[in-house]
Amino acid sequence: MKSFNKCLFNKGLVKHYGVPMLLVAGGTLSVPQGVVLAQGAEMLEEVVVTGSRRAPRSVGDSAAPIDVLSGEDFENQGSGDINDMLRTLVPSYNVNTQPISDAATLIRPANLRGLPPDNTLVLVNGKRRHRASVIAFLGGGVSDGAQGPDVSVIPAIALRQVEVLRDGASAQYGSDAIAGVINFLLKENAEGLSFEARYGETYEGDGEGWKLAANVGLPLTDAGFFNFSVEVSEASATSRSVQREDAALLRAMGNTAVRDPAQIWGAPDVDGDYKFFTNIGIDLGAGTEAYAFGNYAERNVLGGFFYRNPTNRSGVFSPSGAENGITRLVGDLTPGVVGTVTPGLRPGDGMDCPVVNVRIDGTNDTTQPIDEAALAAVIADPNCFVFNERHPGGFTPMFGGNITDFSIFAGVKGETAKGLLWDLSLGMGANETQFEILNTVNASLGPDSPNEFRPGDYTQLEKTFNLDFAYPTELGQLHSPLNIGFGFEYREEQFEVTSGGEASWVTGPLFMQKFGIGSNGFSGFGPQDAGLWDRGNFALYLDLEADMTEALLLGVAVRFEDFEDFGSTTNGKFSARYAFTDSFSVRTTYSTGFRAPTPGQSNITNVSTVAGDDGILQQRGTIPPTNPVAQAHGGKALAEEQSTNLSIGFVWDITDNLNITIDYFDIAVEDRITQSATVKLDADGIAELEALGVIGAGDLNEFRFYTNDFDTKTTGVDVVATYGFDWSAGATELNLAYNNTKTKLDSPLTGDTVDHERQIELEDSVPDTRWYLTGVHKVGNWRFLVRLNYYGDWTDGSNTPANDLDFGDEYLLDAEAAYTWSDRYTIVLGAQNMLDEFPDKEPRALTLGYKYPEASPTGYSGGYYYSRFRVDL
Repeated sequence: MKSFNKCLFNKGLVKHYGVPMLLVAGGTLSVPQGVVLAQGAEMLEEVVVTGSRRAPRSVGDSAAPIDVLSGEDFENQGSGDINDMLRTLVPSYNVNTQPISDAATLIRPANLRGLPPDNTLVLVNGKRRHRASVIAFLGGGVSDGAQGPDVSVIPAIALRQVEVLRDGASAQYGSDAIAGVINFLLKENAEGLSFEARYGETYEGDGEGWKLAANVGLPLTDAGFFNFSVEVSEASATSRSVQREDAALLRAMGNTAVRDPAQIWGAPDVDGDYKFFTNIGIDLGAGTEAYAFGNYAERNVLGGFFYRNPTNRSGVFSPSGAENGITRLVGDLTPGVVGTVTPGLRPGDGMDCPVVNVRIDGTNDTTQPIDEAALAAVIADPNCFVFNERHPGGFTPMFGGNITDFSIFAGVKGETAKGLLWDLSLGMGANETQFEILNTVNASLGPDSPNEFRPGDYTQLEKTFNLDFAYPTELGQLHSPLNIGFGFEYREEQFEVTSGGEASWVTGPLFMQKFGIGSNGFSGFGPQDAGLWDRGNFALYLDLEADMTEALLLGVAVRFEDFEDFGSTTNGKFSARYAFTDSFSVRTTYSTGFRAPTPGQSNITNVSTVAGDDGILQQRGTIPPTNPVAQAHGGKALAEEQSTNLSIGFVWDITDNLNITIDYFDIAVEDRITQSATVKLDADGIAELEALGVIGAGDLNEFRFYTNDFDTKTTGVDVVATYGFDWSAGATELNLAYNNTKTKLDSPLTGDTVDHERQIELEDSVPDTRWYLTGVHKVGNWRFLVRLNYYGDWTDGSNTPANDLDFGDEYLLDAEAAYTWSDRYTIVLGAQNMLDEFPDKEPRALTLGYKYPEASPTGYSGGYYYSRFRVDL
């Protein structure tokens, strides 16, 4: 990563689709009219297009902090996932493994500068990227309830540059740009072929992964390019589990059907991961060019769930409430026959089935033997049913799905004879997740329950129309032309829930006998849950920027946006940069921003299985905030989040080889949209949900809903420093990137919306401090890289403060060596987490079977070694 580095290349004037261009690090840029360049002219600084509507500029000349990540930055990593690469390169970017996290396991939520994924705007080639279909109901704290884009579908080999704007930008780009903007710029070369093969696995011998990727550039006539990228990969699952205490006890008592380990904690299995990206451009003549880009991606993900104990999993093996773990749940299979009440027996829908104690002494004392004889008698009775017949050792569901992603953008842009720049574009993007859950049951169906279910689908569809203008005009004594940017945007967003297979949601005949409803672990979406919710919005913006003097840059922007559901919002931004000398300047911005609630967040219904501090599984529902049960606890129709963002910093080019940037930021967010605190359900609440048609309501223990009823304040500091030098043994470049971010709840605890656990999740679930120091040394055909990564301490919160768990900081070392020959072929050997470090051990390991904390910011797979072979033609 570079914040203000000198380019490594000196290039001259070239032609790109018939238009004079400059070839610079990261790509090609049009030469503004009136600028004359001598043959052999050099561009010495990295050039960016994000954060301003003026002609492209160097990073150091920007009024806002921007990180520039080159294609080589992504090549010099062992990970095959773009999320993990960004976490390594951008210290304020956090993403973790997300085991047993429902849909968040399939599309991992990531956060920038301590804010949730949907507070960061993602662009591709400067155009808004659509959201993922997954809503992170269990997102690891900060990301709980978020619905952000899925950047993992972008193949690294397709990228020429990534620009990370660490500043609020809603006044420039619209909703979501509170934490910042990430702009992925695709390769534009019209010739050349790159191919890469990668293989790696963990030191433990699992997590085996391979990847094949290629990029090819072709001419599109003699005035354009057709650039195509493809990536195919697979990654097997990992396990860092220990045997659960309850499962170990069952095995010790002779139940050999219990697996060891009974429950898996680790990265999921990912197969059939295909990614395609295309970028096209052609000069049409008369100062006009056409462009198009798009993608298709698909992958299958399968991970683990919580273990269902065959003695006490309520709704399957045992009743809920006081009877849980004491008696078995026995189903009467003879409906329609009036039963008799006999001592020791209970009336069912038909004949009476015996009440069967789990243990011989009739208590919940787990040290006492299982009453095998009574269980055997029930199993032998064809009119009575217990799930121990099918799952004598209990069962552990496997949860996953198929994710497909598609987008296409096309447009025409150009410049009039009088210098008016214009850009007309239309785009569409869609993301769909088809869920599946295996090795589980719909307990209410009894012996007729299948073991595999299709719970249903989530689909996100977005359409965007943009018309943008920029006009540089001479005005008075200004040092530069005043750039006037203005434009219009119309966007339509749809979220659809498709009903799943009937067996995944239907209420079976044994429900009246206290058997649970729906596919256990992740209940299917019934007809009452299915639906399509959409929203349209339009925006108008004005952006002014100019160099007032040779030293002073000023900019102002204002954007009006109107949404069909909650109304309109107007936001503004002021930016300034003052150069005291050629090598030292200060910069500052102040802006207001917003994030609109998504149609999915406003309307979704979901049921998930979660574990409490004591390891007892609970059915947690998510209901719309306008549901009467939610309204009784403070729920109401969602409105937009509102934010203010202040940044101030400096850029110091100390020498030609050493430069440093330091930026302070302060982000205040009001009415944050997130999930409420967990609300326990009583009988009246369950009855009301059932009356409203919420499938599986009778099986729920607690619920959450979306709310924007609290405020937060996030402050921090970013430091980026680079030093490069040549010496007798080659050329060395050192990069330091440091981030400290702290979020504080700026509202009182209310209980229903923000309790202690939610406060800890928001404030302390990710490290305050992260930094990395990278050294790259090149000598002859060799390249060596060493990277030291630091992650600060963090806290796993609980509803009871005494049960909060603090985990210490970590240092991870990465290293790789590369050898290139014939200027075409490169082989790389490397290791991530080279010293095989792990986070602090989880003190609750025996309760739920995890050796390390599930929310560890570094993951917990340990060391990972890899090899790569690359060809550039």
